[in-house]
Amino acid sequence: MASESADVPARELTRPRRARIPQPRFRFDQRILFLALAAGFPAALVALILLWTGDYTARVQWTLTVFIVGVWAGCSFSVRHRVVLPLQTLSNLLAALRESDFSIRARGASGRVPSDDPLGAVLFEVNVLATTLHDQRLGAIEAGALLRTVMVEIDVAVFTFDGAERLRLVNRAGERLLGRTADDLLGRHASELDLSAFLYGPTPRIADATFPGGSARWEVRRTTFRQEGRPHQLLVLADVSRPLRDEERQAWQRLIRVIGHEINNSLAPIKSIAGSLESIVSRADLADDWNEDMKRGLAVIAARSDSLSRFTTAYARLAKLPAPRVDGVDVAALVRRVAGVETRLRISIGPGPEITIRADADQLEQLLINLLHNAVDAALETGGGVSIGWRRDRRAFELWIDDEGTGLPNDSNLFVPFFTTKPAGSGIGLVLSRQIAEAHGGTLTLENHADRRGCRAFLRLPM
Repeated sequence: MASESADVPARELTRPRRARIPQPRFRFDQRILFLALAAGFPAALVALILLWTGDYTARVQWTLTVFIVGVWAGCSFSVRHRVVLPLQTLSNLLAALRESDFSIRARGASGRVPSDDPLGAVLFEVNVLATTLHDQRLGAIEAGALLRTVMVEIDVAVFTFDGAERLRLVNRAGERLLGRTADDLLGRHASELDLSAFLYGPTPRIADATFPGGSARWEVRRTTFRQEGRPHQLLVLADVSRPLRDEERQAWQRLIRVIGHEINNSLAPIKSIAGSLESIVSRADLADDWNEDMKRGLAVIAARSDSLSRFTTAYARLAKLPAPRVDGVDVAALVRRVAGVETRLRISIGPGPEITIRADADQLEQLLINLLHNAVDAALETGGGVSIGWRRDRRAFELWIDDEGTGLPNDSNLFVPFFTTKPAGSGIGLVLSRQIAEAHGGTLTLENHADRRGCRAFLRLPM
């Protein structure tokens, strides 16, 4: 066996074997003609034998012979034509469909499927197929035109790379970003365009980059798709510098407005009292109670200064919330510990599952203390109670604190910094609590009960 295989050339071993299909000796139309001739041959033969063996004149014999042979050959060729012509029509129709010409239709097909005509049914189905492909082609052309229009007009750079990281598609924004035309960009490797780094790493993400078309902060989004069975990557670069600058400017405006309001509230009385005290001590003859006036004025100045100091400390605390240090937290133990901190009212702890979540225990405890403190303040106004419950919902942990207070008069300003309805409130408790929840990837909401008085604080954290 080894010696026989060694005699076979290597190219014969590597050449793929193809099944040999025997080719017919005659074409299909020739075979149909032969069958038609064979079908009429016995009758024609019998007729000619009877004609030439009978008592007929030579003129009659030759005339009938020509007639019989002519009818026999004519019918045979007619049969071939009737069979081959519809097949040629179908071949032309299929060739037109292959060439994406959907305007040709076969004649002889009625408007509905014929029940007793096989050829008519075939032609009808081919016409329906051509109509369907025409509609699909028209829809694909319209969708492609819309996609190209969106690609051209969209204000983000869009690039498509093949498996070898060569550029295959770029829109007008991408041309402006790279400072070249599409003809100069297509086919180039991503490294030549300084886009290799964006084809790897997490998505979406924010990255700073400089291109010939400008330097900015970009939002990078990348996805994969297949075209003609081959993997491609779609890369989208969106300039987020301007939106971020707008948000930053609005944040500074809000910050300055809040700080300016609080500082003015403290500096205005300080300035007024300082002016009054200056007028007192500048008099030539001091009043008998000038000492008491000075003490009261300085006390007011000290109180307003302390208030301003507390404000700045609270704002610094709100702005410098550290990242959570995640560790295992026993929910039941945490709830009991937080409930024990509040001594003004007995807290009702509902039954809950024994679960452990991944969170920052200190921050989560501070969040619950803030929520519980607000709930107790609301319940004491009406003499109601406060309850805490929790559960595990699929892949999330949910905790709620219910109070029987008067409810929320307006929930639009709940999470606005330094907004408070309490006379001695700082206005940062709920804001800080929501920041802690969002830092853990969760949410914090407050809403009034629909069926009774009071409010519910609802915390949801991923497991």
